[in-house]
Amino acid sequence: MTPYEAAFGKKPDLRGLREWGERVWVRIEGGNKLGGRVREGKWIGVDEESKGVRVYWPDTRTITVERNTYYDNMSAYHLKGEQGIPISETNETNADPPVLETTRDDQEAQTEDNEQTQTEDNQERGKRIRKPSQRVVDLLEGRGTWSDEPTNSLVPPGVQLMAEGGANDDELTDWFVVPDHVEGYAFAAVIGDSEALEPRSLAEAKRGGDWPLWEKAIHEELATLKAARTWELVEKPEGANVVGSKWVFRAKKDAAGKIVRYKARLVAQGFSQIPGVDYFDTFAPVARLASIRTVLAFAATEDLETGQIDIKGAYLNGELTDNERIYMRQPPGYAQGLLVCKLQKTLYGLKQSGRRWYQKLVEIMTTLKFTRSEVDQAVFYRRDAGKGILIIVLVHVDDCSIVASSQPLIDRFKIEIKKHVEITDLGALHWILGIEVQRVREERKILLSQRSYIDSILRRYGFYNLKPISTPMDPNIRLTSAQSPTATDDIAKMQDIPYHEAIGSLMYASLGTRPDISFAVQTLSRFTANPGLTHWEAVKRVFRYLKGTRELWLSYGGTKKEMEGYADADGSMMEDRKAISGYAFIINGGAVSWSAKKQEIISLSTTESEYIAATYAAKEALWLRSLIFQLFGTPLTATTLFSDNQSAIALTKEHQYHARTKHIDVRYHFIRWIVEEGKIRLIYCPTDEMVADTLTKALPSAKVKHFAGALGLVSV
Repeated sequence: MTPYEAAFGKKPDLRGLREWGERVWVRIEGGNKLGGRVREGKWIGVDEESKGVRVYWPDTRTITVERNTYYDNMSAYHLKGEQGIPISETNETNADPPVLETTRDDQEAQTEDNEQTQTEDNQERGKRIRKPSQRVVDLLEGRGTWSDEPTNSLVPPGVQLMAEGGANDDELTDWFVVPDHVEGYAFAAVIGDSEALEPRSLAEAKRGGDWPLWEKAIHEELATLKAARTWELVEKPEGANVVGSKWVFRAKKDAAGKIVRYKARLVAQGFSQIPGVDYFDTFAPVARLASIRTVLAFAATEDLETGQIDIKGAYLNGELTDNERIYMRQPPGYAQGLLVCKLQKTLYGLKQSGRRWYQKLVEIMTTLKFTRSEVDQAVFYRRDAGKGILIIVLVHVDDCSIVASSQPLIDRFKIEIKKHVEITDLGALHWILGIEVQRVREERKILLSQRSYIDSILRRYGFYNLKPISTPMDPNIRLTSAQSPTATDDIAKMQDIPYHEAIGSLMYASLGTRPDISFAVQTLSRFTANPGLTHWEAVKRVFRYLKGTRELWLSYGGTKKEMEGYADADGSMMEDRKAISGYAFIINGGAVSWSAKKQEIISLSTTESEYIAATYAAKEALWLRSLIFQLFGTPLTATTLFSDNQSAIALTKEHQYHARTKHIDVRYHFIRWIVEEGKIRLIYCPTDEMVADTLTKALPSAKVKHFAGALGLVSV
């Protein structure tokens, strides 16, 4: 009896199995006669969580689950040792074995009697079944085991290979099943040497054919940790909590996909740390995307120089305090006796590693005479107006983006920081946090794009072949919680749909360079607790919009313009009666900060909604003004904030309509003080020109394009 039969009380049904790597054609939704209606891929297995099959796409190197598939049964490779036999009255009831085909070589090797039998069988092809190999028969009847086969030390466990050769041509060739969880290992042989297999453990690395390269990487990592005096070996104190450790392997590749470096990193298993004993505070700030965009907007028009460095092993530079006594197991496979490691410095994986590295970075930047920004603590600057010196460093963990008034200042900074940490000089700024940076020097423009990221998420969720569309949301469809599933069957249908993951992927695009999808992402994120098929179709629509607009770049420069803002609120209200506030601030032709957010209270009028939206925008305006003044020392006049509601503008200037506005919370009257101080000037803007309108509601195609251009999104 096989394990499957013992577990489920029946023999496994192998009729749906195809040859691994066999050509398969998948129907393309919305195909045409010229472009084709099918796409060729490789069959790699049956999906366990649905009725589809797993298909590998060689052109994009991705795997998807498909249902509309077609096979070429005449060209498929057939396993040796399997014979076609006719169905008779005696074997019709024994049709349990899997359906497998036979090869032409085997047919030619048949005797004349068998050839005559096959000729008769060909006339009744529709009534044939195919006989499995003897190996499969033994497994189905419980006589065979997987362990009977010789193993290859270079093949990870669980991957079974075809036996090569036999005693004679008539001997049946064995046939094996490759479990789904090791399909990635089998792909290494298909994709080639350029697609490195990254082991998940030290044992897997040792079984791989590239173990000498991984071993070299391990020794390099151990040498680095030893040189940094990361730990000392001590006896385990009684009652001490010992944190585990593990190896993480990564194959670094170039733009062509070729392996350029094998990297092994020792990480601590911080999940076993005890709060209040092994760590206390963990917060470590990083530069806001709004800060990065603001600095680049000024760099474009002021023709400032840019640079970029990467700090190697940033977390390894952090130092633990005297109150943090952390003991860790020695590196797996390289232990020396029964001692444990008492950490002197932080390692990747520890809860407090990020904060300790940030504190070390502050010490280094202070030594280099940099000042930390008060409004964004991951931004450092050094400015001397008399000498014409300006250098700004924006830090995101170990990625440092540099903007300076001259190239020698950047070169000198790189030399100075090398004295404290090891860095990789990446030249001029061209890539930051998955955002491509392009500079048009003659036009004094800097362009930002996430097209590579958009392509990756389109492939990840299988939307790369969808037809593009001109709007991220349909203005005629209203999404509500009533569309969420309530029946068990409907909920089950949504279990395998990656709704949460898709929303998270879209959210990073909306935060980075695509303000035109912010409202759509904000709306769809409300239904993550219980999404329905209608909500999923709306998510797919956003992906279709991104596919059609992937070449839009967020542009800064060209002409110098002072900062101006737009604030708006959705007056139609949502089903919970809470309005949507939206604002956008534009500097030198491009948006540097934007938001689409549901208000916290239920407003009683459109005036109140617009008034609250203006208050939200005013707070962001003050932050941007402080950032610009600190970094560039530029004196700013009153910032213009546009609103399309006359009543809200009047309410900010004097206390009118008291009977109808006395219930508004005091904190929202903060904008009155800002207006009186002369820091913000509210100006009326017609709704047709209200840029923030695209952040509060779904709009038709013409307005989507118009406001996208107003936000600085241009085609290059």
